[in-house]
Amino acid sequence: MNSARQQPPLIARLPLNALLIYPEFPDTFWNFKHSLKFLGKRAAQPPLGLMTVAALLPAAWNKRLVDTNVERLRDRDLAWADVVLLSGMHIQKDSLIAIVERCQERGLRTVVGGPIASSLPADELKADHVVIGEAESLIADLARDLEQGTAKPVYQAAERPEMDTSPLPDLSLIKMKRYSTMAVQYSRGCPFNCEFCDIIEIYGRRPRTKAVAQVLAELDQLYAAGWRESVFIVDDNFIGNKARAKELLKALAEWRSQYKTSFDFLTEASLNLADDPELMQLMKDAGFVSVFLGIETPDESGLIAANKLQNTRRSLLESVATIQSYGMQVMGGFILGFDTDREDIFERMVEFIQKSGIPIAMVGLLQAMPGTQLFRRLRGEGRIVDDGGGNNTESRLNFLPRMDATRLIEGYHQVLKQIYSSAAYYERVKLYLSRTQRKPAAGERVSRQQWMTRANARAFVTSIVRQGVFGRQRWSYWKFLMAVATRYRHCVGAAMTLAVMGYHLQVMEQKMSKALDAAMLSGAMEKMLAKETSAE
Repeated sequence: MNSARQQPPLIARLPLNALLIYPEFPDTFWNFKHSLKFLGKRAAQPPLGLMTVAALLPAAWNKRLVDTNVERLRDRDLAWADVVLLSGMHIQKDSLIAIVERCQERGLRTVVGGPIASSLPADELKADHVVIGEAESLIADLARDLEQGTAKPVYQAAERPEMDTSPLPDLSLIKMKRYSTMAVQYSRGCPFNCEFCDIIEIYGRRPRTKAVAQVLAELDQLYAAGWRESVFIVDDNFIGNKARAKELLKALAEWRSQYKTSFDFLTEASLNLADDPELMQLMKDAGFVSVFLGIETPDESGLIAANKLQNTRRSLLESVATIQSYGMQVMGGFILGFDTDREDIFERMVEFIQKSGIPIAMVGLLQAMPGTQLFRRLRGEGRIVDDGGGNNTESRLNFLPRMDATRLIEGYHQVLKQIYSSAAYYERVKLYLSRTQRKPAAGERVSRQQWMTRANARAFVTSIVRQGVFGRQRWSYWKFLMAVATRYRHCVGAAMTLAVMGYHLQVMEQKMSKALDAAMLSGAMEKMLAKETSAE
């Protein structure tokens, strides 16, 4: 961190020009980059954190936001700026540091915040100023010090702010049409205590929520800006406070009815959602169509060892099916590499995923993220190799596993190859459709408003060409379309959306397999494992 560089007072140039930059994500399973091209979109969601920070900055400042996931960072943007503010996650580290260095070459002061600043040492980020913690209580002091040339190297929040201090995000700074969904945050924090999770370390275990009126104001703002597509409630656990969530859901149902909008909602939650029929019905009534769950592993001993106790003492398959019965697609997160994993874990993982009817099954290798209980335990055991890169779908480990590392990585790729083969993937889609998409009653009119849009028509044509004409697994694709035409005509939109999403997963699996094969042939994998062994 270049804290020694002299800070010229900027007060003579007020108002300041603040350039907010969001670093690029690497190509992973999570970004759906290859599917978004079907829709003419460039990224899934806008950088909500930076949009909120922009609203917290002095109103007199001039502001620009560049999301490098949807547009290039131009020299003229840097020439315009007086100060650059960046935010990102661990997985964006390489891109973030490259931008910081580019800014500093031009003499620009740089400020880095966001989750990455809470998990990595400030010196590693190379910025002039690092903001650790949530921004609401810090921005006023930081802005004043930047103006006066007295900004400190590190600003750290003394406490976690209540959510009523969070303003409406600044929508004017983004190019909305380049995103597939908009983002709204309702709460921060999670009541559970999973060993591998960094969320509870950054945001705490007491869920803090916005008032219902705050959330509705954000939706009003989106609606007024012309947005009519999906909205992602980006909470890490939307139901961390079930009572407050129910209050919001009732208001959301009324809001949708008032605006007669087809807004669909997506979110993340914990598996204990399946224990609360009232909560699931309220989510259905409010328009929730998809929920991401951290299922992690079908091996209960692994769940217990990771302190993921909310997933134990239950049938995981029955819990998933219960949630699906309320019309919500379940997207699942899964992990390989727990100390408890045995040789049969790969077969068990594939079997569970296929039986679950979870089309979007995100399987990754365990990462020991800095700042987590897992990282501290493994470091105490002498098993940490490095800080990792935040990407759990790479074929690398940042710790020494109990299972042979080569076998673990090979088994991981076997799982991906099996679950993302077209035949297996479409079987899961059909199981999901049969569980969640209600057939209309006799004489009931089926609304096609939600999927018969110009963007979806483009996606459908592109899908036919790329998957049905040039795709490697064309036969499975056409067989699936025949099933949609004969058995799932009432839910063509959901079926085609998942077909397109499957394309991204299959492209990524093929890329990863090629990279692994190349690493094996070149000896790079052996060198990496030798490095890990020497670290031990």
